Amino acid sequence: MPRTDSVTKDDRSAVRSLLRLWPYVRPVRARLFTAAFVAVVASCLSLVIPLVLKWMVDGPVAERDTGGVWLGALYLLLLGIAEAVLFGFRRWLVARPLAGVEAAMRADLFRHLQRMPVAFHDRWASGQLLSRGTTDLMLLRMFLAFPLTFLLVNGVTILVGAGIMLAQQWTLGLILLAPVAPLVFVIARFEARYSTVARTAQDQVGDLTTVVEESVLGIRIIKGFGRHRSQAKAFRALTERLRGTELVKARLLAGIFGIIMIVPELAIGAALVAGTMQVADGSLSAGTLVAFLSTALALRWPVDAMGFLLAMSQEAATATDRYFEVLDAEEEREEGTVSSGTRHAGSAPRGDGLRFEGVEFRFPDAPAGAEPVLKGIELHIRRGETMALVGGTGSGKTTLTALVPRLYEVTGGRITLDGRDIAAMPREELRLLVSMAFEEPTLFSASVGENVRMGAESSGEEEVRRALDVAQAGFVSTLPQGVHTQVGEQGLSLSGGQRQRLALARAVVGRPRFLVLDDPLSALDVHTEALVEAALRRVLEDTTALVVAHRPSTVLLADRVALLSGGRIAAVGTHHELLRDNAEYAWLMSGGHAEERAR
Repeated sequence: MPRTDSVTKDDRSAVRSLLRLWPYVRPVRARLFTAAFVAVVASCLSLVIPLVLKWMVDGPVAERDTGGVWLGALYLLLLGIAEAVLFGFRRWLVARPLAGVEAAMRADLFRHLQRMPVAFHDRWASGQLLSRGTTDLMLLRMFLAFPLTFLLVNGVTILVGAGIMLAQQWTLGLILLAPVAPLVFVIARFEARYSTVARTAQDQVGDLTTVVEESVLGIRIIKGFGRHRSQAKAFRALTERLRGTELVKARLLAGIFGIIMIVPELAIGAALVAGTMQVADGSLSAGTLVAFLSTALALRWPVDAMGFLLAMSQEAATATDRYFEVLDAEEEREEGTVSSGTRHAGSAPRGDGLRFEGVEFRFPDAPAGAEPVLKGIELHIRRGETMALVGGTGSGKTTLTALVPRLYEVTGGRITLDGRDIAAMPREELRLLVSMAFEEPTLFSASVGENVRMGAESSGEEEVRRALDVAQAGFVSTLPQGVHTQVGEQGLSLSGGQRQRLALARAVVGRPRFLVLDDPLSALDVHTEALVEAALRRVLEDTTALVVAHRPSTVLLADRVALLSGGRIAAVGTHHELLRDNAEYAWLMSGGHAEERAR
């Protein structure tokens, strides 16, 4: 799983990780600090109860004053009510702002993912990203709502309670405080071990999410090939791994809870014996012993809860690390500024078309010294010209087309549009000028019209209808609500050819100046393909286009053809010239490419 180098097991600090949440917490800090103060006051009220008991035992009870007993009971009732009201007020204070913090963090994560280069998404499993935006952020909200406050509250309560016990009887107080040093050592060891296991569990949740997502999206493949048993087996294997990790977490928690609960119990027992002996010899009043033991018992929950709170804090720290691993990844570099963000693509000065000048490319995660995928690409597509790009499988055609809208950055040479280097152009402007249709047509859970308008948001009904006509997508009129019909997730309610035609309509709806089509007709039958080609010719007359082609019928749309072989442009010419002069091209056009793909 991808990780950044900024967080390692050696230098990782839970406190340093959690402090990175401060920019999100700062806007609601007043309410959080107020909530923490209210919780401290409420918790400290519980320490007043032993003092009331001391007064009652040494006073009204010893003197058989029933009126005093009833008064003491009233004090205890009022203290209990005040404590309950304050804790309820604390929860009200933090509920709304922390929901806002979670929403802000999720929005930042989604916004950042939209700005990440395609190479980032190539490396990261979608399930890992999804778990960071859901499970991890839920853990962080829970941490801010409960453990963060109560680590402070319980710490202050323990200190105040220890002070009260020492003030009442310092010898008994020292007996109870004796286990503090060994407990601190044990807790430190627990934190180090638990943080590693918690991180492993969260990563495994991301892997499990990926498998579930892929199985749902690929359900037709799984059913079509009868692979449900193998998928279930893979899922069970991951769940068993996660179960094993969770059991390790449970054993660690059981161990720390056992130690935290047993050691104070032994100390309280020793203090009880010593205190009883002091009451017996008259050096300590019964009321003081009752108050002392009541205070010790009141501190039981704050002490017992420390293990649970520390465990949740470690999980929150690892969730923070996972969240910022994504947020720390470098976004797409943006050179220049958009001179007019809403400017129509056709308003910029026109030049000499699309040029590739000595272009080289290797993938960002390729090993050092690896051979470039594309080497020394020299190609000029003149203004208004359509260039077909032909090559064998793995020759780099799709990669070359992805360089034009800067889905990937060139690693050598440059690409120009009308004489302007695209590396110096703002992406927003570049993608107004260039439109793409990908080989794999991806549709979103939206209406037909909304999917088409993703190519140009400002397009009206007339432009959408024109684009659908170009793509020969007349089937849209037969859908239940026409262009307003919801196509469903991934557009799987449509056929492959229908999805491809909608993707083509999306590419042409904005009348782009530059059009890049990656084998846009591969899923169409021959009759529909002929109709789309006839309509597409009219569109291509007004644009500069680069079209990846595998069939002669698609190649005939182009004015010229470029043959890509071994990551280089091997030949450029018309279809007939290359058929006559280039054996590799003639072989590809004669069906050799189809045979190669079949193998």
